[in-house]
Amino acid sequence: MLLASLSFAIMGGFAKVVSSVLPPVEVTFFRNVFGVALVGFAIYKSPLKQIGGKPLLLFFRGAMGFVALLAYFYIIAYIPLGEAVTYNKTSPIFVAIFAYLFLNEKLSKWAILAIVIGFTGIVFIAQPVGGSFDKYDMLGIFSGIGAALAYTSIRELRQYYDTRAIVMSFMGVGTLAPLLLMLITPYVNPPQSLDFMFAEFVMPEGIIWFYVLMMGLSATASQLLMTKAYELTKAGIVGTISYSNIVFALIIGIMLGDPIPDIWTFFGIILVITSGLLVALSKK
Repeated sequence: MLLASLSFAIMGGFAKVVSSVLPPVEVTFFRNVFGVALVGFAIYKSPLKQIGGKPLLLFFRGAMGFVALLAYFYIIAYIPLGEAVTYNKTSPIFVAIFAYLFLNEKLSKWAILAIVIGFTGIVFIAQPVGGSFDKYDMLGIFSGIGAALAYTSIRELRQYYDTRAIVMSFMGVGTLAPLLLMLITPYVNPPQSLDFMFAEFVMPEGIIWFYVLMMGLSATASQLLMTKAYELTKAGIVGTISYSNIVFALIIGIMLGDPIPDIWTFFGIILVITSGLLVALSKK
């Protein structure tokens, strides 16, 4: 899980560099296309073994994962990498809420405390001016919510589908949807609030191709290592260690020129990590 967290942070670093040249919707496409090839080959070599019967929920998982990732790649071009990863790691807080709302799971007193601490951390990181969050903060929070909806749906989907089919639903939508959005961009005039979803394709040149390749490979490595980690030991332990990717992301972000977080932002990051640890450790 430590290696998965490092790989995820490295992916974020390459994505941050690439995002200065390529639009977020194209970065999302390149992030997923390598995974589609890998998982597709795995399915070809060993056919799926599943019940099926929940295609809309499977698509919902893919769509939520896609928009969460798109929002994440958009904000890393504008805010420090460590903050962007922290927003993304708020997903366990929202998973606890959605599991309570949709799956009738109980909220323990520790989970409720974790939710309060997590939202307090978000406020310290965003430091809203005049009581309102800016666009990047809102999309950062949305990346956590979208990921949480995707993760919550997996709890239901794993009863019906092969794990590879669930992963492919995310990577497949994350490959096809960006292609569609880039194709229709010349013919639409989206509102300013949705500009992160639309852009024309920009052909990578020179060293950017290498960065794109490394981004895709590190993302795939992170996915494989994380999956293996969850196979080998308890989810609570793996979930706890996964927060190391915030530390890795802070270091890589500073190496790429991000400012060192101020005391309030750092305090907010600590609170989000604490809330995530409470959620992970409160589970039996």
